[in-house]
Amino acid sequence: MMDMVLDFGKIIIADLILSGDNALIIGMAAAGLSPELRKRAIFYGMVIAAVLRIIFAVIATNLLGVPGILFFGSLLLFWVCWRLYIEIQLEVDQKAELALEAAGNPGAGYTGPPRRTMMSALISITLADVSMSLDNVLAVAAIADGDTQMLVFGLGLAIVLMAFAATMIMHLLTRYPWISWLGLLVLTYVAAEMMYRGFFDASSGVGPMLGLIEGFDLSKAH
Repeated sequence: MMDMVLDFGKIIIADLILSGDNALIIGMAAAGLSPELRKRAIFYGMVIAAVLRIIFAVIATNLLGVPGILFFGSLLLFWVCWRLYIEIQLEVDQKAELALEAAGNPGAGYTGPPRRTMMSALISITLADVSMSLDNVLAVAAIADGDTQMLVFGLGLAIVLMAFAATMIMHLLTRYPWISWLGLLVLTYVAAEMMYRGFFDASSGVGPMLGLIEGFDLSKAH
C-alpha cells in the first residue's frame, strides 16, 4: 500500500516538473500570434500534446514486455533528467510563466498584423510536443512499471494539469524552485532503479541476456 502511495506521489511530481517546457513552447508560439488567434493556438496545442501522450503511452505499454527495453529506457530517462537539469539552470519555468501570461493578455505579446499563420504556430508546437510528450510518458511509464491504472492516472493528470492549470503550475515552480530540484532527484532515482533492474533482472535484463551475469528475480509485484 505504501509503495503504491509513493509511486502515485512520484507520478504527480513528474507531471508537475515536466510541464514547464510544454508550457513554454505553447505560450511562446501563441504569444507570437495576433491576440484573436492565441486562445485557439493554446487550445490546439494542448490537444496535440494530449493526443501524442496517448499514442506514446500505447506504444510504451506494448514495449514494456520486450527483453532489454528497461535498460535502454533507463538511458532515455537519464537523458530526460539531464535536459530537466539544464532547464532548471536556464529558469525555463519562469520563462514559461511569462510566456503564458503574455499569450493570455490581449495587450501583451505581439499585437501587430499577423506575422505568422496558425498553421505555422501549430507545426512548431507539434514538433516540440513530440519530444516533450515522450519525456512525460517515459517517466510515468517507468514509475507505473506495467500498472495500467497508474499509467492512466499519470497521463490523465498530465493532460488535466496542462489544460487547466499550466499558468498556476509555472507560478508554483517559479516561487518554489526546490520542487523542481526534488522532482529531478525523484526522476534520477527512478532512472537508476530502472537501469539496475534493466541490467540485472533474470527475465528481461541485458546482463543475463548477454551471458554476463546469472541475474536476479527483480520483477515488481502490483
